[in-house]
Amino acid sequence: MLKQVGEVEIQLKHSATCHCGMVELELDLPDGLVDLKRCNCSICARKGAVMAYVPSSGLRIIKGAEQLRLYQFNTLVAKHYFCSNCGIYTHHQTRAKPDVYGFNVGCLAGVNLHQIGNVPISDGINHESDR
Repeated sequence: MLKQVGEVEIQLKHSATCHCGMVELELDLPDGLVDLKRCNCSICARKGAVMAYVPSSGLRIIKGAEQLRLYQFNTLVAKHYFCSNCGIYTHHQTRAKPDVYGFNVGCLAGVNLHQIGNVPISDGINHESDR
């Protein structure tokens, strides 16, 4: 079964990889791309990724866990992961909902971000955890 997001077909279980292929994720996406967005916080604005979200149980590292590096800043709660070889951001654990992972939609196999359409912007600059 597939879900449509714009012109993009999303599988119930979808694979995602970094650029070099050393890191591979498997994502459970029964509802397609949930909470699709860009964020304007200091790191997200620089990486420019389109993100969607899954419960922590919906993301599995299939290969390359040893290639992943962790980056944290500010409150040191959110955990941003990227491939140590090619530098591509693959996923992050959010600080607002630690039981949820955001993932880089651009890493999904067969997905062309230009076919998705308008993506809302999340106001990470004024995050509720910073108040």
